[in-house]
Amino acid sequence: MSVGKVLLQQDSEGVATLFLNRPGVHNAFDDEVVADLLKKLDQLAEDEETRVVVIAARGKSFSAGVDVEWMKQAASFSEEENFADARDLGRLLYRLNSLPLPTIALVQGPAVGGGVGLVAACDIAVAVKSATFAFSEVRLGLTPASISPYIISAIGTRHARRYFITGESFDADEAKRMGLVHIVVTDGGEMHAARDRLLRLIREAAPKAARAAKDLVGAVRARPVDEAMIEDTALRIATRLVSAEGIEGISAFLDKRKPEW
Repeated sequence: MSVGKVLLQQDSEGVATLFLNRPGVHNAFDDEVVADLLKKLDQLAEDEETRVVVIAARGKSFSAGVDVEWMKQAASFSEEENFADARDLGRLLYRLNSLPLPTIALVQGPAVGGGVGLVAACDIAVAVKSATFAFSEVRLGLTPASISPYIISAIGTRHARRYFITGESFDADEAKRMGLVHIVVTDGGEMHAARDRLLRLIREAAPKAARAAKDLVGAVRARPVDEAMIEDTALRIATRLVSAEGIEGISAFLDKRKPEW
């Protein structure tokens, strides 16, 4: 395991876990955290041995968003300097959202602002029942701009309007109802069990097919069903059918055995 503000743990079954490791400041972001997360995600995207990426955190909080000290510095920065920092955060969230690998967020405590952005940018999110969420930017005279594409995609325009405007906190059950979280668990033990079940399901899927399935969602969402869409989706099916995984998967199904991947 690497050491620093972001820890990387990898196992022999292709699971890579990135831990936010600043429990003393509630795992808040600073420029080093953003840069390190982005670097590690880039590395994992190119690692053919990695099957799934888990985003987790050490301590009681998932992430308090932007670090207070970083915020103090930003107050003295020029608009151009602040633009550069915000762009880096935006690039991190985009990288996580578009990562070709399946991603899982494990929310063991409060998530605020950018921390909620990380959750929304993952494919699957599990949260303990006691976790809370908030977009508190308006209380600081700001807006949750960098995270907004992923939050709106997860919870929809109507809910985003309410919580962006009020800055109020909401619980894990509300997060699940809105679509930000998929699974709510009672405690850490149940979270680990939920994680293990998800990892087992992902490992049962063909690795390249799982990547292709994620890419399919990105390609189809918010597009009209027209001739181009029909052509594209038909080509995707045809390509998978003649792929090594497709041939092996269908053969295994017909032979009533487990596929070899």
